[in-house]
Amino acid sequence: MKDFIPFVLVACIYLPVSASEGLSGNSLIFPIQTNNSSVKLLPTEVPDLRAFTLCLRVASEEWRSYSLFSYATSYHNNELLLWYHPLGTFSLFLRQFIISFTLPEMNALLRHTCVTWESRTGITTLWVNGQRSIQKVVNQGGIVRGGGTYILGQEQDSVGGGFDIKQCFVGEVTGVDLWDHVLSSNDIKAISQGCHCPGGNIIDWSTVKYVSAGIVTIKDHGDCTV
Repeated sequence: MKDFIPFVLVACIYLPVSASEGLSGNSLIFPIQTNNSSVKLLPTEVPDLRAFTLCLRVASEEWRSYSLFSYATSYHNNELLLWYHPLGTFSLFLRQFIISFTLPEMNALLRHTCVTWESRTGITTLWVNGQRSIQKVVNQGGIVRGGGTYILGQEQDSVGGGFDIKQCFVGEVTGVDLWDHVLSSNDIKAISQGCHCPGGNIIDWSTVKYVSAGIVTIKDHGDCTV
């Protein structure tokens, strides 16, 4: 008679990934190209937007196209997408509507970048370190649908996923804030120069919950020590 080997059934319980809270004083560093490294931002509310100001501090030495900020909904994967092309072209995607601005190329120096949009007029402006671009018009009368997913580090081809390694972000990003209105010129200039300015009323970098995945380093940037 052969030895009896008991069979033990092990039940695996998969627990949801818990969210961390608040990124005040921290940067996200995406060191290499991957198809899974990302940070999902989880604000308390994700409402419809008929105007917005989106700001972030960002640096990258990659010589290719990549996503700077991706917001996808069940209505459209590119509900709100800020995209960078080589030679300094920044594009704002609002669903099928796209508008581009030619600016100095991205490099290793952190730059404060904001984009503003207002539905009634369609006026869209890009800001770099407190200086504004020319104003352009896109998606007049449109809306950015709520209830979607905010992702840093990747571009969403489906809500919360569908990542492509060729479109990922490699570099450093911090100070991501989103407001449901267009900030004044003076406010944007002040934010670009200050370390302790109030955050966005939709996404506030200092308090927003987040979940990171893949190879992402979250580190105190040491830029605001006072």
